[in-house]
Amino acid sequence: MRQWLCATCGYIYDEAVGEPGHGIPPGTRFEDLPEDWICPDCGVGKEDFRLLDF
Repeated sequence: MRQWLCATCGYIYDEAVGEPGHGIPPGTRFEDLPEDWICPDCGVGKEDFRLLDF
């Protein structure tokens, strides 16, 4: 599982955790999020997220 960083606000989408409060179950890959999914903190789209490399 990977983590994705919002370049605008710093929110991290963690695929292992998902967003259960927003209907996204744990294990949901970033690519599988709906195309109209937005950052829950600042509202930007998926195009503003960057893959975190560890």
